[in-house]
Amino acid sequence: MDLSREGIEKSKRMDFNQKTGCLKLGERLDAAEVAKPWALLSGGKPIRQVDATAVKTCDGAGLAFLWSLRQEKDTAMEGLRPEIAARLKRFEHLPKEAAESPERDDSFLVHIGRATTQILRDTRSQITFIGDFTVTALACLAKPSLVRWGDMWVIAQRAGVDALVVAGMVSFLTGMIMAFQAAVPLRQFGVDIFVVNLVALALLRELGPIMTAVVLAGRSGSAFAAEIGTMKVNEEIDALVTMGIDPMRFLVVPRVLAGFLVTPVLTIYANALGVAGGFLVMMSLGFPFMALWNQLVSAVGVSDVMTGIIKSLVFGVLVAGVGCLRGLQTGTGASAVGISTTRAVVSGIFLIVTVDAVFAAIFYALKW
Repeated sequence: MDLSREGIEKSKRMDFNQKTGCLKLGERLDAAEVAKPWALLSGGKPIRQVDATAVKTCDGAGLAFLWSLRQEKDTAMEGLRPEIAARLKRFEHLPKEAAESPERDDSFLVHIGRATTQILRDTRSQITFIGDFTVTALACLAKPSLVRWGDMWVIAQRAGVDALVVAGMVSFLTGMIMAFQAAVPLRQFGVDIFVVNLVALALLRELGPIMTAVVLAGRSGSAFAAEIGTMKVNEEIDALVTMGIDPMRFLVVPRVLAGFLVTPVLTIYANALGVAGGFLVMMSLGFPFMALWNQLVSAVGVSDVMTGIIKSLVFGVLVAGVGCLRGLQTGTGASAVGISTTRAVVSGIFLIVTVDAVFAAIFYALKW
């Protein structure tokens, strides 16, 4: 046994015998010292036996190296200290395939299976969210003091008042475009006055509520998802739960209530500007205002106005609810909030169109 100073220092360093394939680890197995044994392992040199008797210090990089050695079938390890072995044991649940990064099966059926599973999971999350929200909403209805009314009015201002310019401009231009497009073909039959009927009924019954809801999905729904998603990433929602505060009542209910209240108001505002855009085009074509007004009054009934308002109430709940749901579903990572925001907008628009189709079938059956 070499008891000289040089022998003691040598025993603290790593040593590899290429003939026997025996790797003797040094006293330290940390990020600074693990580079050489990693080079041996990745270089393809066979390591048949590992002597870890001298190892006293081992950090995360060293544990990763030891775990990789354990995945080698022909490598034996001995002399590992109990405390290091206990730390290494925590990684035994990791499969060997994780280190080998096998090729995934990207067949068509696998893609269909994954997509179907994702859809079913998302459907389950939506049903659970609807149930939780319904229970919380009923509790807030029985006891209105549970609602954070101050936050609700602030959210309503951001979602409603701040969206007046965008929603109004989109509807105004849509009314003008529809009037321009319909005036020429209807003039061929001498019934161009009925452009007013076309523009008014299309806006009041369909386009007004849908365009307003789409604008809110792009503005408010995405904002709700980003706000709640950021709180989820920063673990603020976990902090609320720890303090005994229900996130559904604290975050979701004020936003859904704000969407429920502001969407009909925005829809009425958008409808008025859309009809005004159609009037402007028709007046530029030589029609007097009173003639257009009389045509509008004779063509539009209370049921036409109420149809759009009823749709807007449902659309407002959908946009706000989907935005909050996607925010609560936010995962971890730098791109998680962006993914949730995108999903909120896409899901919101898809649900708006789907529910509008259901409304169309119901109103047709009711002859309304």
